[in-house]
Amino acid sequence: MSDPFDDFDIENPKLPKAIKKKAMASGGYPYEDKLDWGVYEAEMLELQKQLVLLQAHLAKTGERVMLVFEGRDAAGKGGTIKTYLENLNPRFNLIAALPKPNDRESTQWYFQRYIDWFPAAGETVLFDRSWYNRAGVERVMGFCTPEQTEHFLDEAPEFEKRITNDGIHLFKFWLSIGREMQLKRFHDRRHDPLKVWKLSPVDLEALGKWNAYSQARDEMLKRTDHKHAHWTIIRANDKRRGRLNVIRTVLDRLSYSGKDADGIGKIDPQIRLSAEAFLALDGVDAA
Repeated sequence: MSDPFDDFDIENPKLPKAIKKKAMASGGYPYEDKLDWGVYEAEMLELQKQLVLLQAHLAKTGERVMLVFEGRDAAGKGGTIKTYLENLNPRFNLIAALPKPNDRESTQWYFQRYIDWFPAAGETVLFDRSWYNRAGVERVMGFCTPEQTEHFLDEAPEFEKRITNDGIHLFKFWLSIGREMQLKRFHDRRHDPLKVWKLSPVDLEALGKWNAYSQARDEMLKRTDHKHAHWTIIRANDKRRGRLNVIRTVLDRLSYSGKDADGIGKIDPQIRLSAEAFLALDGVDAA
């Protein structure tokens, strides 16, 4: 099988036809086309009404919610977070997108700087990447040692057990895209003056490390998927279906006044997978 990266030149304004043609189906994605825009808008409106009700419930009860978004570069983490927050109060719904650690933070306990961002009563915090950097980007790009990665993978389940034991509702999402879709999105960013800022040198270097990221992801999922903090895999070649199923996952799990099953709709089992089901996909590498 030919590697789509072989014919990819991100500086060429014209995206290779083979990549464009295969993007949606890459990684074994189960749909040929994007969800119809009108259908998406109607379903999203109902979900955002439910999110407003959830927000009121959290404010009344003081419950805390934390969403962790991970995935390859260009998987759609930022857009999903933006959609989730679109009609919510920013005082109680916060984005945590931490830069690389400074000199002082790099000498702290690894998890320490993330704890400052944990939710207080009534708050929801959405992490645009999280402590799982150590199991992915840092590991693959050589920003940490193998010993540090191993230590992290041992500690993360216990760290998250303390979070859930304290009553925080923790959701861990891995947004999964195929390789041709990643190439297409990188190309789109490079040639869109409003999105080019999203493309970093680390992103470009990662283009040639697809398999290394796959191996790191698989080990991370195997070792950090536990009953107190399961991973939820969202197949995100179609951002519309991905966003709907992320929000449905949150609303489906939580209890709140005014919860409407019809308004929430049904989770698509072809889009939302458990870590176990995702890892069992035969011959499919859809990270």
